[in-house]
Amino acid sequence: MPSKIKSLYVCSQCGFESAKWYGKCPGCSEWNTLVEEIRETQKAGYVAPSQRQTAASVPVPITQISTEDEERYHTGSKELDRVLGGGIVKGSLVLLGGDPGIGKSTILLQICRHLGKTLKILYISGEESKRQIKLRASRLNIECDSLYIMTETDVEIVANQIQSEKPDLVMIDSIQTMNFKELNSSPGSVTQVRECTNILMRTSKALDIPCIIVGHVNKDGAIAGPKVLEHIVDAVLYFEGDKQMSYRIIRAAKNRYGSTNEIGVFQMNDTGLCEVENPSLMLLSGRPKNVSGTCVACSMEGSRPILAEIQGLVTNSGFGNPRRMSTGFDYNRMSMLLAVLEKRCGYFFSNLDAYINVVGGLRLDEPATDLAVAIALVSSLKDIIVPENLLAFGEIGLTGEIRAVNHATQRVTESARLGFKKCIIPYHNLKGLIIPSDTDIEIIGVRTIRDAVNVLLH
Repeated sequence: MPSKIKSLYVCSQCGFESAKWYGKCPGCSEWNTLVEEIRETQKAGYVAPSQRQTAASVPVPITQISTEDEERYHTGSKELDRVLGGGIVKGSLVLLGGDPGIGKSTILLQICRHLGKTLKILYISGEESKRQIKLRASRLNIECDSLYIMTETDVEIVANQIQSEKPDLVMIDSIQTMNFKELNSSPGSVTQVRECTNILMRTSKALDIPCIIVGHVNKDGAIAGPKVLEHIVDAVLYFEGDKQMSYRIIRAAKNRYGSTNEIGVFQMNDTGLCEVENPSLMLLSGRPKNVSGTCVACSMEGSRPILAEIQGLVTNSGFGNPRRMSTGFDYNRMSMLLAVLEKRCGYFFSNLDAYINVVGGLRLDEPATDLAVAIALVSSLKDIIVPENLLAFGEIGLTGEIRAVNHATQRVTESARLGFKKCIIPYHNLKGLIIPSDTDIEIIGVRTIRDAVNVLLH
C-alpha cells in the first residue's frame, strides 16, 4: 500500500508539531516560528532514530563511578581551551555557531594542525569539496597525514564511517547540510537537523569520540534549527564579532564541562586566527588623548578582568524626538542611566541626542560598567576631559547610589598592571579590598553618582 503524504507545521524553536498553522507556537509561545514540512508516512515498523532503544544499561551507585581516566584534548589555543573549560572532553558533542565567513571552518583546521600530530582526525564537509579544503589548509600551512577529509551529506554513511575508522576526533561542517534519507524533509529542516544530531550524538557517546559540529545561524544570531539542538549537545560556542573588523570573540552559551562566563579573543589575519592573550591592551590601543566623552571600564568575563574604552557623545538634536543609540551596551540600561542622571544630578538630556559605543566590538552586559557609561555621558555633555589614567566601575541604582560589585580586587590589580593611576570604585568595595603594597594606584570610593561626577570637576 503506498505511503500517505501529509503536511505538518513544526516550530523552529522548540520542535512542536501541529496539523495546522498557528501564529503563536502553543509549545514555547514564540511568534511566527511554525514552518510547514511535507512528510511521507513511513512504513509500519519504522522508528525514528531519536526513539530507538539502545542497549540496556545497569544502574550503578555514583560512588563507584570513577573519573580518574578523564582526558581532555588541548586544542593548541589557550583562548579556546579557556572557553571549553580546559580542552575537548572525550565523548563530548560541541556545537560551534557564527555568522557566515566569521572563521568557523578556519578554527577547525587550526585545531587539526595541533591535534593532528598525535590524533587521528576525521573532517566531514557537506559544503566544500576536498580540493577547496586542501587549498584552505595549504593557506594555513596545515600538512598532516593523520587528517582525513570526507565530503558526504548522508548522516548514516557518516556514522558508519566513524564506526569503521574509529578516529580520535570528528568534525562536521555543517549540521544543516546533513540529511537522513528515511525522512522526506529537505536538509536543514527542523526534523532533519534534530534527527541527524541524534544519530551523531549516539555514535559519539557509544564510541567515546568527541565531535565538533558547525551550525549556521539565522538573522537573529541564534543557531538555525530547533532549540532542542542546543539541549542535545554538551557545549554551545558562539563566534561573535563584525566581519569587517579583525577581532573575533568566542563565547560559551552552554558548557557541561566548564564555565559559561569565559570568552576567547582572536584576531583574524592572513595566516588564520591568532589568539589575543591580553584583550585589554588590544581594546585600549589607539585611545584618543585630551578628548571629552571617553572613559575606561573594567568588566569581568569569567575569571578574567577586561578593560574596555566606552565612548559617549551628547549633541543637539535636529529632530523633534532626540535619538538614543547604543553599540555594545544594553539600550534599555542606557535609557535608565540617562533618567538617573537627569533626576539625581540635574543633567538634562531630554532634548539632546545621546550615543554610546564600546570600542573594539566588545559587548558589555555587566552592571559594573554603569559608572563608566555615566561618566562618559556627563563628560561629553559638559565637555570635561576625563584623565587618561582614570578608570571607573560600579553599578548605579535608580536612586543614584553606587552599589558594590564583585571581584573588586582583581579589577583594581589589572588596572594598575596596565598603568592606570586613579580608580573610582563603589565606597562599599573599599572594605575587604586587598591591594599589593607595590601597586601605585589611587583608590577613590564614591557613594552616589553625584560624588563620582564631582571627582571629575575637581
